[in-house]
Formats: sequence, structure tokens, C-alpha cells
Amino acid sequence: MIIKKRFWGSEGQKRPLHALEDRRAQAGLHNVTRVNQKQKAPVYTHSTENCRATHYQVETKAATPSSPGADQSLKPQIAAPELAMNNPTLTTVALEKPFCVFDSSLHPNKSYFIYLYAMQESARSSLVTDGSSKPLDSTFQQTNGGQLGPYKAAAFHVPSCASPPRLVDAGDVSKVSDVLKQYLFRVGDDGTCLYDPNFLDVCNPPLAPDTTYRFKYVLIDNTEGIVKDQTLWSDPIKTRRVKLPLQIDTWPGRRSGAMIVITSILSVLLFLLLAGILAAVSSAVVRPESPPADTKCSPQTTQPSDPRPQLGSE
Repeated sequence: MIIKKRFWGSEGQKRPLHALEDRRAQAGLHNVTRVNQKQKAPVYTHSTENCRATHYQVETKAATPSSPGADQSLKPQIAAPELAMNNPTLTTVALEKPFCVFDSSLHPNKSYFIYLYAMQESARSSLVTDGSSKPLDSTFQQTNGGQLGPYKAAAFHVPSCASPPRLVDAGDVSKVSDVLKQYLFRVGDDGTCLYDPNFLDVCNPPLAPDTTYRFKYVLIDNTEGIVKDQTLWSDPIKTRRVKLPLQIDTWPGRRSGAMIVITSILSVLLFLLLAGILAAVSSAVVRPESPPADTKCSPQTTQPSDPRPQLGSE
């Protein structure tokens, strides 16, 4: 295995690959770097320990593209946070589509397609072609979710570099959905294709949580049915981890054991205080009122009058 690091620029002046084409800069696509194909690049050989550096290229005979001018210096890029929040999620990863990536490999009289391959970082194989440069049609089920090797997660038309989506329109509520669909692709966004016996398209099932994946874009010549060009495998991208209910912190800040005990005691005391207040109010309301002293009537005894007989005059 030979690992190469490329530089571009005038002779004697070495600069890393971080320049964009004018069309990509005007379109606002700043997350993918491109090599100037016309400039000769000196080659430097390094040990395999630096294999994970951003602009290193791993070359093997099986991974060499069929076209002599193919550009393998590009990688799929994870979507910017401004375009895809909470990315990646538990089961999905949003990637930027390859705008202006395969321009030098396109011919006007041919038809092309883009295949997106996905695999787990620990996969046994990373090849996406067979011995005759034909693309593999491995599915999610056949590769055990990418554990055995790459599987085809998507197939779509080559994005137009001449008329890319305007990222300015993402601020318009009525256009943001269409802009994001044109500019991004979300891996793992189809939760029903695995269980639908009538589904005939490319299945893009949910990814596994807390798992590291890599992705690759491949340019397919539909006329000849072969791989015309391909990018490098992306940097490792890990999906989020599932949190157990007991691990979810529902408080603004974490609480120690002593604070929990104190809070419980205060809650009990507050309950007793409220119960005492309610009992006092209830007893005051239920107690009968005694009549005032000045309104008491003293008992009066009435004696029957004894009528006296009137004495007549004698």
C-alpha cells in the first residue's frame, strides 16, 4: 500500500489542497476541496501511521479508477450545522451532495449516475467495484448493515454544477425544504424499505446508533455500466449514542445526594406547615358562635292575677 500526499502550486512552492474552483466559490459550496488537474504534483511517500490525515490518498490496484484523469482527492463532507442541526442523529447522517466534483470525468454524449456507498469503519472490505470495474450492488442486508463491506445506500443524478441551489434561499420558509433536498442527502432516512416486499428502489435503512461509518461517492457511466470516477472514503462519522432514561438529566444542573436529602426534608416540612394552617382555618370555621351577653333574656315569672270580688254597697 502506498500513501501519497499531494500539493499544488508553482515549483518550489508547496501548498496543501484547500483551494476551490471559482464556480464552487460563487455557488457557496465551500466544504469540498479540489485539485487542479493541469498542475503537476510532486509525490511524497509516508508510513501508514499517517493514513487518517485529511488530504492523504490511499491507492491500491483495485481502487484505481478506470479513467486516467480521475480525481480521487475529494471526500464526502458532513453537512454544515447551519443546514442540518443535530447532525448526525441516532440513525441518520446528512451529507453534502457532490456538486462540481466529477466535472472533468463527464462527457456530453453519455449518461451518468451517482452511487453513494456506506460501510462501518470496521468493515472487512472497502472495495466498491469488481474485477471488471463494474459497481457492486451489495445491499444493506447482504453486508449486515455495512459490517462486511460497503452497501449501496443511494443512487441519484449528477448534481448540476452550472445551476447549483442558492443557499441564500434557505432563509425563505417556502424554499428551504427544496434547497436542502437539492443540496443534502440524508443516509438512513428510510425506515420502511427493509420491510416492504414491493420496494424495488435502492434501500436506505436507518443506521445503527453509536456506530462509526464511512461514505463514498462513485460516478457511474450508465452507457458502459462501469465506474468512471470515485471519491475517497469520508472521514469517520459516528452516530449518536442512545441514552438510558436514568442517564437523562432533567434538571438545569446536576444535584448531589446531600442536596436531594435537604430538598426532601424541606418539602416534608412545607407540607406539614400547610397542613397545620389548613387545620387551624377549618377549626375556626366549624366552631359554633355563642350569643352575646347583652342579648340574653332573663326568665320572667308571671303570677296569675287573683280577681277580687267587688263588694257591693250594703
